[in-house]
Amino acid sequence: MERTYVMVKPDGVQRNLVGEIISRFEKKGLKIAALKMLQITRELAERHYGEHKGKPFFEPLVEYITSGPVVAMVLEGKDAVSTARDMMGATNPLKAAPGTIRGTFGMDIGRNVIHGSDAVESAGREINIFFAPEEIIEYKRATDSWIYE
Repeated sequence: MERTYVMVKPDGVQRNLVGEIISRFEKKGLKIAALKMLQITRELAERHYGEHKGKPFFEPLVEYITSGPVVAMVLEGKDAVSTARDMMGATNPLKAAPGTIRGTFGMDIGRNVIHGSDAVESAGREINIFFAPEEIIEYKRATDSWIYE
């Protein structure tokens, strides 16, 4: 099964959306393999957003992501990366499809509630930034046979 990294951003935590967001992923059939709340340090933010260093939005992005706690998670399932991305919706909430997480809860591109890996490779990189291998739990759910053939 594929793994992806998902993070409820500070605005999602402050707006009390964590449970609703996690519930959506669970109801879809994705399995939580790791989950934690943390305050991202500047160093961690710079590692996470490293590919944007030098761009005009880099500093505001780092300031925002370090402004409050986030909830980080590793989700697992068939095509987990694309499934989670589809559920999140377009980065700009005003262009996100109705019913997606951003389409439902977001109003501004700078406060779009959630982050998710955009590819299997970036998922691996982001998971390794935020989780130690021993924090990721391997287990079988009794319901898996009702989710997957």
